[in-house]
Amino acid sequence: MTILEGQGLAAKVAARVLSVAGTAQKNKALEAIAQALLDRQEEILSANARDLDAARESGMRQSLQDRLALDEKRIAGIVEGVRQVAALPDPIGQVTKMEKRPNGLIIGRRRVPLGVIGIIYEARPNVTVDAAALCLKSGNAVILRGGKEALHSNMALTSIMRDALERSGLPMDCVSLVASTSRESAAELMGLTEYLDVLIPRGGAGLIRSVVENARVPVIQTGVGVCHIYVHEKADLQMAADILYNAKCSRPSVCNAAECLLVDRAVAAQFLPMAQVRLADKHVEFRGCPETCAILPGAVPATPEDWDTEYGDYILAVKVVEDQDEATDFIAAHGTGHSEAIVTSDYFAAQRFLDEVDAAAVYVNASTRFTDGFEFGLGAEIGISTQKMHARGPMGLEELTSSKYVIYGTGQVR
Repeated sequence: MTILEGQGLAAKVAARVLSVAGTAQKNKALEAIAQALLDRQEEILSANARDLDAARESGMRQSLQDRLALDEKRIAGIVEGVRQVAALPDPIGQVTKMEKRPNGLIIGRRRVPLGVIGIIYEARPNVTVDAAALCLKSGNAVILRGGKEALHSNMALTSIMRDALERSGLPMDCVSLVASTSRESAAELMGLTEYLDVLIPRGGAGLIRSVVENARVPVIQTGVGVCHIYVHEKADLQMAADILYNAKCSRPSVCNAAECLLVDRAVAAQFLPMAQVRLADKHVEFRGCPETCAILPGAVPATPEDWDTEYGDYILAVKVVEDQDEATDFIAAHGTGHSEAIVTSDYFAAQRFLDEVDAAAVYVNASTRFTDGFEFGLGAEIGISTQKMHARGPMGLEELTSSKYVIYGTGQVR
């Protein structure tokens, strides 16, 4: 048995215990984790400093270093996320349907955990805690496999959580970390069909594509975010500029950041200079269609690849469109089903956009940056599902459950 198979077996055993743990016990464990993270934050910061030193030496770009970095404020935010998950209603055991059949059988559906969840993710150590907290509250054991960039941070966080679990009376193997960040370990995890019930990749397009193409374990696809802001001809242009700034610049490295701006031709000459001025303090590079380049000094001609790129940086693809039909056609061709937004004061244009755009989250007059489990009232999230099977959008507690039928009889036979 390999090391990873041993982790899988231990997680499967732990999952049986966790699946019948009561809400009070799970909440006790989550509070123990939250407090331990606060008490041992110097240990976390020291490990994170090692990761950041390696990131700087390797030339990691600044926006990705920002995703990797932890400080006292971010640790406090992670702890608050754990406590918010503890405060959420427990989905396990909820009966979503119950009816009596003509033969007297009473048949119901009850929420149950998925079992053992594997999560493959990149350089965001907060995911380590977010994922563990959500899996614990929803009764699932979790095997985490982070990227090499955050290995020391992830090892520290996981060790702290495992210690807290043991002190609270739950198996420490409810949460475990794959210590190897080699391609071989990822490949083995993707084939761990005997122990994993589902695999969730969280990261860039390359990671998600690799998991979807190579995994033998069922996969919930998440996260690739080529998100658009569409400025309609009847938009409040100042509102549009403010929404664009937030969607592109507040955290350009995350999957709900805007990557492409679409502008109706009727307002392009007025709006694009406004947008350039609004985004100037972040030195955003505009990669535009010929019309955009004619309007904006300094804009770089866009290549066909730019329309399909998740930059994760201060780069924005820009296209002038004739009307809403062209905008929605463009989104259908180049969007990734994550988050799309229209800015307009026209009620009927807004409703058309909501009806016609196929994405997990569709916005009217708001930033795409709100596609987030916390902002949607779900607590932390595992990721943003961009597929249509089982779960779509922010994956909170309910999305980490399945169901089973429970049947009450009085001696019926068929």
